[in-house]
Amino acid sequence: MSTASTLRAGRAQRLLGAPLVWAFVAFNVLVLVWILASSAKETRDIITSPWALPDALHWDNFERAWNAGNFGPAALNSFVLVGGTALATVLLAAPASYALSRLGARSAGAATSLFAIGLGIPAHAVFLPLYQVMAPLGLVNNLWGLWLLYTATSMPFAVFFLTGFFRSLPAELEEAAALDGASPSYTFWRIMLPLARSGLITLVLLNVINHWGETFFALVFIQEQDLQTLPLALLGFMQQMQYNGADWGGLFAGIAVVVLPLVGLYIWLGRRIIEGMTLGSGK
Repeated sequence: MSTASTLRAGRAQRLLGAPLVWAFVAFNVLVLVWILASSAKETRDIITSPWALPDALHWDNFERAWNAGNFGPAALNSFVLVGGTALATVLLAAPASYALSRLGARSAGAATSLFAIGLGIPAHAVFLPLYQVMAPLGLVNNLWGLWLLYTATSMPFAVFFLTGFFRSLPAELEEAAALDGASPSYTFWRIMLPLARSGLITLVLLNVINHWGETFFALVFIQEQDLQTLPLALLGFMQQMQYNGADWGGLFAGIAVVVLPLVGLYIWLGRRIIEGMTLGSGK
C-alpha cells in the first residue's frame, strides 16, 4: 500500500472513529449526570419526572443510604482490600516481570505465554474449584481470602503489562551498576524499578479501578455483613427495598457513593493512566 493510500485510510478512520468516540463519551457523561441528579431527588420526582433536574436537593438520601446500607464499614473494607491488593500485586509482579524481561528469549517467551494464557481464563469458570480449595483453609467469608484471590487473579495481567516496561530499559544501566559493585537486588530496587515508575502507577490505578466495583467473587466468598464491600452493601440496600418500600432516591445516592470515588480518581490521574497505557503498548 502506498503512502498516500495509507494517509487516506488513516484520515477516514479518524473521521469515522472520532464521532463514535465522542458519542460514547457523551453517553457516559449523561448517565453520570443523571445518576447524580437522581440521587438528590425524591422517589416521587424520579418516577414522575425522571429526566428533570431536582427542584430541591435532598441530601438526606445520602444519609439514609449510608446508614441503612451499612456503607461505613463497607467503605473501610473496600479501601483496605483494594489498596492491599494493588500493593501486593505490584510487589509480586514487578520482580517477576523484571526477571522475565532479562531471561533468554526462549525461556522468557514460554513463561510470558503462560501468563498471557491466564488472561483468557474467565473467573466464572474457576470459582467452584477455588471455593472447594479455600473453604477447608478457612479463607471463605474472610477478607484475607478475598485479598489473596484478588491478588492471584491480578497477576497475569500485571506481569504481562510490566514486562514490556522492563524490556524497554537499557541493559547498559545494569552493566554500569555491576561495574560499580552494585548487587542485582540493589540494581533492581534502586535503579530499574524507579525507571518503570509510569508503568507501576498505571498498574496500580488499573488494579484499583478493576477491584473497586468487583461483585462476583465478593458475593460468593463473603457472607457476613460486617465483611461486605461497597458493592455488596449496595446490593443489600437494594434487597431492603423489597420489604421497606421503594426508595429510589436512596438507591441512586448509594450508587453515587460507589461510583464517585472512581470518577474522582480518573479525573485526577486519568492522564497518567493514558500515558502509561500508551507507553506500555509501544514497548
